[in-house]
This record gives sequence, structure tokens and C-alpha cells, in this order.
Amino acid sequence: MSPAFDCLAVTNVQVFPFKEGANLGHMKGLATIVLNDQIQIRGLRVMDGENGMFVGYPIDTFYKGEDYRTVCLPITRQLREHIENCVLEKYQAAVA
Repeated sequence: MSPAFDCLAVTNVQVFPFKEGANLGHMKGLATIVLNDQIQIRGLRVMDGENGMFVGYPIDTFYKGEDYRTVCLPITRQLREHIENCVLEKYQAAVA
């Protein structure tokens, strides 16, 4: 895990890579994180995009609008990068 960012730190990461062969497009796996040993976020998606790997956040499957609506997401760039680094490090270790 990375050092704490401000007052939030990723204290646990679980990654579930998909086996090769599954036709799930750019999605390579799912992840669950725990922040400060107090709040768990499930349904993060490990994605392989045009600009490399990134983490997608859970979406509201019941939303009836034209676009997707994210259930939770980091507000600051620093927290987003902290979470992404922790998840992608764990993903790379799991597939290695």
C-alpha cells in the first residue's frame, strides 16, 4: 500500500483479475478497496484504455439517463491517483 494521502489512505486492496479469453472488452478485472480501515468500496473496474491502465468507479445500474452515473468517486486528483496506484500495483502483482 502507498503512504497515506492527507487523511485518507488505502489500507486494503483486493483484486480479482479476469482470465484471458473472456470477451469483456477493456475491463481486465474488479477490485475492492478499504479506506482507513473504516469504509469499503466494491465494484472498482480495472480497465485497459487507449492511454494505458486505469481504475473505473462503480456505476448506478438503475440510472435511466443517457450516460452512466458514478456511485462514488474521489473528488481530488491526488486521491484518485493514490487509489489508482494502489489498485494497479496489486493488479500487476496478481497477474505476474
